[in-house]
Amino acid sequence: MSLQICIMTPDQTFFNEPADEIILPTNTGQMGVLANHAPLISALDIGVMLIRTQNTWSSIALMGGFALVQQNQVTVLVNEAESAKTIDKQQAETAFNEAKLQFEQAEGQKQKVEANFAFKRARARYQLVKDN
Repeated sequence: MSLQICIMTPDQTFFNEPADEIILPTNTGQMGVLANHAPLISALDIGVMLIRTQNTWSSIALMGGFALVQQNQVTVLVNEAESAKTIDKQQAETAFNEAKLQFEQAEGQKQKVEANFAFKRARARYQLVKDN
């Protein structure tokens, strides 16, 4: 038995396919989901979601949202999702390095929060393409 994974953004169904296992980037760390997982709702952090189909892993960058696991159906509602195919590796690396520098130089609470958000987003996009 497998999981049916559906990733939805505000403007489209980004991904809707079966999988054997997923790893979600939650606000408290990574969480694995296999078939027959207990029902749950979890907030998602900005990060990379891993999807295993047979012996092949694929990755999708998620930009925050929620996941609902119920009866082998995983519904992921996110603000934005990206696959490695749509990201330029050089641009992602440059954006990551710039966001890291901005985060390190941030002063004041508001600037730190904004820099942290930009850093997490750039890191997720870079993680997706750095090994390809």
